[in-house]
Order: sequence, then structure tokens, then C-alpha cells
Amino acid sequence: MTDKNNDTKKIWFNSYEQDVKKSVDFNNILIPQYLEESTKNFPDNTALIFQGFTLTFKELNEMVARFAAALKGFGVKKGDSVAILLPNVIPCVVAYYATLKIGGIVVLNNPLYSDRELLHQFNDSDSTFLITLDLLANRMVKLREKTNIKTIVYTSIGEYLPFVKRLLFPLVAKKKGLAADVTPARDLYKFKDIIAKHSPDYTQTDLDIDDVAMYQYTGGTTGVSKGVMLTHKNISYQIQQIEAWFPSFEKGVEVMLGALPIFHVFGMSVSMNLAIRMGWSNVLVPKPQPEPLLEAISKFKVTFAPLVPTMYIGILDHPDLSTTDLTSIKGCFSGSAPLPLEVINNFQEKTGSIIVEGFGLTESTPVTHINPFKGVRKQGSIGVPIPETECKIVDLEDPSIEMPMGEPGELLIRGPQVMKGYLNKPDETKKTLTQDGFLCTGDVAKMDEDGYFYIVDRIKDMIISGGYNVYPRDIDEVLFEHPNILEACCIGVPHEKRGEAVKAFVILKEGKKLTEKEVIDYCDSKLAIYKLPTQVEFRQELPKSNVGKILRKDLRIQEENK
Repeated sequence: MTDKNNDTKKIWFNSYEQDVKKSVDFNNILIPQYLEESTKNFPDNTALIFQGFTLTFKELNEMVARFAAALKGFGVKKGDSVAILLPNVIPCVVAYYATLKIGGIVVLNNPLYSDRELLHQFNDSDSTFLITLDLLANRMVKLREKTNIKTIVYTSIGEYLPFVKRLLFPLVAKKKGLAADVTPARDLYKFKDIIAKHSPDYTQTDLDIDDVAMYQYTGGTTGVSKGVMLTHKNISYQIQQIEAWFPSFEKGVEVMLGALPIFHVFGMSVSMNLAIRMGWSNVLVPKPQPEPLLEAISKFKVTFAPLVPTMYIGILDHPDLSTTDLTSIKGCFSGSAPLPLEVINNFQEKTGSIIVEGFGLTESTPVTHINPFKGVRKQGSIGVPIPETECKIVDLEDPSIEMPMGEPGELLIRGPQVMKGYLNKPDETKKTLTQDGFLCTGDVAKMDEDGYFYIVDRIKDMIISGGYNVYPRDIDEVLFEHPNILEACCIGVPHEKRGEAVKAFVILKEGKKLTEKEVIDYCDSKLAIYKLPTQVEFRQELPKSNVGKILRKDLRIQEENK
């Protein structure tokens, strides 16, 4: 596996389905050029569907060109960072493609993040331009004073709706928390206004395929989120790898379920970019709860559905399932956490579809492994490495030693989808990328005799809650700031619907009192909602090493043994 040309070690090739090739003849094409290609080949095909409102590829391409002209008009230049703080709405797709078109660097941010979390990402990325929702605009105007952001553009969920829905939207939006009044401020503009004001500029800024395209933020075990530098090559080649893995899906004919958040790298690559590349319709779902998911699949006849386990579970648990037709789905892609066998079987039975589980990391754009779509899908396995992806399992103490088949060790990955490095963090980059280009995943894995990989444990302490990565140190640090808390440590505990939830172990300062609710409420003002502890256990002491470090692993063991 260490020799790139030695295919005899890549036993996973034997498990590839018949029409999947071992290698990909990569095309050095920039992401916005995929949109141009699909516009040329399928100009009148529906590109985006939002609540029934549709845009053809030709219309989407024109809107991207108008926003590209607007960005240039605001002084955004090649290499400038553009922050996008949006759920899955049409302007999110437009802003992403327009930014890359003018040579800007995309910074996708999670709208659920607190000001504290966003402030770090805005400043670390040196973002100078922000596009967000009206619901967040007033907050962002205040936050802007602490950043280098000069211009803010905001959109509304109601901006792109079918005629009747657009008429009714203002009557119900504020009551339902779907819209907000925005206080006028300097350099604050409506998305629709600036789109209307600018003529389309279809010019593609001259870029090298190895130039950085985006900073995608991921959490860290140190508690500080890191900006993963993904190049145009990383993103472009990843799409070509995924396309090669699913040869039975045709260009120009499928319907993608755009439910995975675009601000997450899984949603960005698999839901958005793959659909644009393939000329598919993409049904955007801004809030992927069971009801809108069921409606989107049945109404728009979705054929390809990438989802995370909580979404599959939610759909199966919903009372409308029995009266909803989901048989249009051909294929599903599941990632972020293991999917229980019962869920796989039930979902496949209800839909007639095939679910393939996969694996990836933000640092690998993200997909590295997938189970074969037409072939053996092994329960509990993350699948086999996709074309042009090399993997090896190394000893946890001595990475120069490769582990025998079936023995656990750290999973290392090399391929064109692996990041350039971490922004402003050369030491972290050196720790994570080896000199010969392998990405150290921090995951303990093993490989079986057929080349299928299995994640055994996590070296890192990451918690996966509802498909989101949660780093316990982030929560620990917030808890440490509370004046009544002496010590705190968080772990992931099993949760029926989320997969995992956060449990906090807290030691109070002498003479101080707090309730579980007070601890959770305190975190609520400082953290994204999915990071909040769902349980708090008060203790007199926490397990520690001989140098006084709290042993998170021991807490997990204690919790498992209860």
C-alpha cells in the first residue's frame, strides 16, 4: 500500500463493482466551469428547486454571473475571503459559485454558530465580505465591528418562492420565525437588489488548479476550529472521483436531494457540486427535518439521496411515512456515523433503493471510502477506498510500521482530495500531513481480507451528534468560564435519534450551586444548539492522570459500564 504503483497491495480493487475503474483520467477543470458545461449541455434542465420555485441551469448560470459582477463591484478581488452564512437556499449556491468564479476564497459558515464561534472564523479567514440571512443580519452588523468584514449582503427564505407562496410568506413568516426586520446600516444590501442592479459577468478569473479555493472550518481537539485549505484541485477531483463511483447514474436525468447542509463539506461536495457537475436537479431543503424531507422526496421524485443517519431514522419514525411514496429513490449515500442495520433494511424496503455507507473527513473534501453501489455492501464497514485513494493502517506508537491485515491501527489516507494544510497553523499541518503526503486521520481502523475498512475507535475525542462533528474541548472551555464551575469534561453518550449526544461532568466550586438546566442554559448563549449538553452530572472529582490531566477516556469507560 505504500507503493503507489503496486496495485497488488490494493486488494480493495477486487471489490470494486464491474463498471468502476481503478483510476480516473482527471480533467483539470475549475468548479464554476462545471456549471458552464451543464448550462451548455442542459440549458433548460432544472438546476435548483426551492419550495417549488425553480431555476434552470441557464438561469442559475446568469444569476451566478450577476453576483460575480456584484462582488467585483464591491471591490472583492482574487484571493479575498468571502464568508457565506446561509442554510440551503438558492443564494448560497449562487454566492459559492460566484466567489470561485472571480478567484475569491469561499468560507462556509454554520448559521447555528454563536457569535463567539463566528468571530474566530471570520477573523482567522480574514473575511472581508459576508452574505447571510435577514434573520442573522442585525447580529452580523454588530459583530462586523470586531472583524475586517466591510460589506454585508442579506437574503430571505421568502425571496425565491413560487408566486402564491411568495404572496403569503409575509403574512406568516415572522410568526414562524422565518423572517426578520433588518435595521438599515452602512454597506448593508439586499441580495435581490444587487442581483437586479448588475449585468452578468461570465468571465472566469485566471486561476491555477492548485490555488486555494476555500477555507472549510473544522473543530479541533485543542478547542480552536481550524481552517482546512482546500484547493480547486481538491474539490474538482473529488467530484470526479464520486462520479466515477456511481456509473449507473446518468448525466442530466437524476434528481438530487439537497438536504445535507452545504456549509458542511459532505453537503458541499456530494449534494451541491456533484449535482451541478452531472446536470441534475437539486431539491434544496434548508431545514432537513422528517416532514420537509418526505415532502421533497415524494413531490419532486428524488432519485439520489445523500443523508446522515439521523435523517434516515427521522424519516422512518415519521407518521406520514406510510402514506408517502418514496419509491423514486434509486440510491442513497450515508456518512458521518454508522447506520444501524435495522435502519438500512427498513429504509431500503420502504423505498426499493440501495444505501451505501461511506467515510470521509473535512481534510479530504471529504469522501475517501464508500461501499460498492452494485456489489458487496458490508455491515459496519465504511467500504473501500474510492479510485485514486491510497490507504494504510499504521502502528499507533510507530507510524513507520504497517499493521497486518485485520489488526487495528491509525488510518492514513493519500489522494488528490487531501487538503493543502491548515490555515495559519504550520505545526498542526505537519502533525496531520506526513512528508510523503498521507493524511493522519486520528481514527483507529482495520482492513479485512477483501479490502473493506472498519472504524474501530477514535483517537480524537470527537462526538458526532445528528451528523455534526462536536469537539468536547469546545464545550469544556465554555463550562470553565462559568464562575461557579471548578472543573468540567464532556463526552459523547449514545442517543436514540442523534447517534450521540453531549454529557457534561462538572465539579462545582466550594459553596456554589447550579442545576442541570442552569448549566445547559449557560452553554446555550455561547454554543451552537447541537453542541449543547443534554445531560449534566455533578461530581466531587474526575479521573485524572498523574500529571493532573482529566482522562476523558476513563469517563467514557465509566459511562459504558453503568
